[in-house]
Amino acid sequence: MAGVVLVTGGSGYIAGFTIRQLIEQGWTVRATIRNLRREAEVRDWLKVDNDRLSLFAADLTSDAGWAEAMAGCSHVVHMASPIPAHHVKDENELIVPARDGALRALRFARDAGVTRLVMTSSVAAIFYGRTADKDSFTEADWTDIAGGDVSAYAKSKTIAERAARDWIAAEGGSLEFVTVNPGLVLGPLLGTDFSPSLEAVKRVLEGAYPALPDLGFNLVDVRDVADLHIRALTAPDMSGERFMAVAPHGFLRLAEIAAILCERLPDHAGKVPTRRMPNWAMRIVSLFDPVIRQMIGELGKTRHAEPTHAIEKLGWRPRPAADSVVDTAKSLIAMGVSKV
Repeated sequence: MAGVVLVTGGSGYIAGFTIRQLIEQGWTVRATIRNLRREAEVRDWLKVDNDRLSLFAADLTSDAGWAEAMAGCSHVVHMASPIPAHHVKDENELIVPARDGALRALRFARDAGVTRLVMTSSVAAIFYGRTADKDSFTEADWTDIAGGDVSAYAKSKTIAERAARDWIAAEGGSLEFVTVNPGLVLGPLLGTDFSPSLEAVKRVLEGAYPALPDLGFNLVDVRDVADLHIRALTAPDMSGERFMAVAPHGFLRLAEIAAILCERLPDHAGKVPTRRMPNWAMRIVSLFDPVIRQMIGELGKTRHAEPTHAIEKLGWRPRPAADSVVDTAKSLIAMGVSKV
């Protein structure tokens, strides 16, 4: 099955791989970017058949351009959402555009006669605000935004997804709605303007940490996340579905990421730290660093999640997390982003 699909946030990391795979599978792709002055740049790093790709200017905070971008589309992949590269002082900088942008995409999709919209959410809408002893999660779980360990980003993803589901129930009509909730997305770069999600591997590879904090993440490969979106876009009986995009047994601590780099890329692992950082030391650092302060609640925590639902329902086959760690590091080095 292939038709005309709109991908919002077309200059994003996951969107780039999704657009590539869609075009390879025969789709005609429309994509939104905030400013068409970036069109040549985006086309250059996507490296796809330009006859199959059209770019439109649209922003999460304005109605301008959305009707034109949606016209003639049968499907939509809504990926556009703010991702903080640094600490935000006002959480509404993330919450408002994430929520309003999702509702805007849904409204214009319904009005354009789109049959299905797949929205990129996050495991951040699943994992947080829970009791300290909960360490295993499924698609049935939701972040409690009133919890003490909920970042502005986690709030934005939770509020946006809940608002979208409420809107679909009340006003969606025949529009089918699905979410894909990725973990920390790794994999090869498309260009030197890389996603903040790759920082975990980059910092370990470059020795940015003098010692390794006791932090872990559920990892997933960008190529597999793109594949899961497309499966959710085309499979039957998807309305209301929710899929965690995580690698099997993919929860890795920074110390495990470091060990993988040392074992599989020994010629480039000279700066990789091997010592562990005591939690008390991280807490001292957090007094002076607001970014670190946001991570303190995650020290020592384990958050198990498995892609069982996506595997069983969609036949998804994500690659091992260790392979994605290595491919990320190789790409950072090859692109000259990491000097090691």
